[in-house]
Amino acid sequence: MKKAKLSFWQIWNMNFGFFGIQFSFGLQQSNMSAIYKYLGASESEIPILWLAGPVTGLLIQPIVGAISDGTWSPKFGRRKPFFLVGAILASIALVFMPFSQTIWMAAGLLWILDAGNNIAMEPYRAFVSDKLEKKQHSLGFLMQSFFTGLGSTLANFTPAILISLGVFALSDTMGNGIPVATYWAFFIGAFASIATVVYSVLTTPEYPPTPEEFERMALEKAKGNVFYRTYKDVVEAIKEMPLVMKQLIPVKFFTWYAMFCYWQYLTSTLSLSLFDTLDQNTDGFKQAQVLTGQLNGTYNIICFMLAFALVPLALKIGAKGVHFLCLILGGTGLLLIPYLNITDVLFHIPNPFGEGSVAITSIYLYTLGLGVAWASMLSMPYQLLAGSIPKEKTGVYMGIFNLFIVIPMIIQIFTMQYFVYDFLGSNPINVVRLGGAFLILGGLFTLFVSEDRSLA
Repeated sequence: MKKAKLSFWQIWNMNFGFFGIQFSFGLQQSNMSAIYKYLGASESEIPILWLAGPVTGLLIQPIVGAISDGTWSPKFGRRKPFFLVGAILASIALVFMPFSQTIWMAAGLLWILDAGNNIAMEPYRAFVSDKLEKKQHSLGFLMQSFFTGLGSTLANFTPAILISLGVFALSDTMGNGIPVATYWAFFIGAFASIATVVYSVLTTPEYPPTPEEFERMALEKAKGNVFYRTYKDVVEAIKEMPLVMKQLIPVKFFTWYAMFCYWQYLTSTLSLSLFDTLDQNTDGFKQAQVLTGQLNGTYNIICFMLAFALVPLALKIGAKGVHFLCLILGGTGLLLIPYLNITDVLFHIPNPFGEGSVAITSIYLYTLGLGVAWASMLSMPYQLLAGSIPKEKTGVYMGIFNLFIVIPMIIQIFTMQYFVYDFLGSNPINVVRLGGAFLILGGLFTLFVSEDRSLA
């Protein structure tokens, strides 16, 4: 079937639901470590409490990908039912998360939240390949990078905005110690998660299966046992994995190990390096939590501002070259964090949420490199992969490709929990430094990936 060339706004509409999904991810990236600490977790316990994301991704995404490949509803389509179910689960977890009374209640809700996000996100990757011709793949995946940056930015800045507007004070907390501004950020995220997905579902039709696909789906259905068929599809796809996919394994390993180091320990790193404390009951730690959101929001601003600029660059030097350069810049940025501060003012910007101006200090410098790397991580590997996988197995391969994200995260959690954190002197600053070194290693391994430049 020849696919129609979609307009910019059609591609915008189909990917708009990605905004809500990433708003949800942004909230957990900037707030979960702090929430765990407010509920009594120690620094050394934080990695294992992040286990929900990678494990749900490991179990859910390949299965959802394989099932969605064989799904078709005349009313709802192929991928869109999964968007809706995932968004509903995520929204429920976001509403209840700030009311957590114990560490394990928060951890349980994080499992539900990540399950919902993974159910919704995996079919979104396949959605691009379903809807767009190959020459528009770059724009489709970079549109997702744009919405990732925008959604995460607003998620990260929401608590600081609420405080700046005077709606809440930094010291306003709930009975469990979690700041009130954090609760409202999660409530806003719940609305964004479901509303944006519904918009995409209502504005974007899906292509029906071809007669050949209908015949294959009917044959598979006649065999029965959808879970066995799904398992078989995943195993066969792994055995027949394209060369490019294999070459991307070390790239994905180092980059996602690095990002988990960063997300887990940024708040503690800032609290220690800027305020000389790791005590969650101090104003310094609370300031570090708010600053974490502002810095993560800033690198996501860089991400969505530069996402579309990477399209012509990828056409000129290739997705591989772009990814190499971006990861080197990101790794360098993380290595600089311990040497930056909040006292050296670079410039001032008008305060959009109050009077006066906001000082931009040297600590924001690292977000330039990380923002560029993040935009590339969310698009270039998928562009490298998209042209090498068979159309009828797009969903299952995109799900398997997610294993290259979640397995490094699981490895990071257990290695960090049981020996790496101690090996690094039980110092969160050194964990972030390790993340920087691993981003650079991921960039170097990118140079060994084969790339089809026929569409450039």
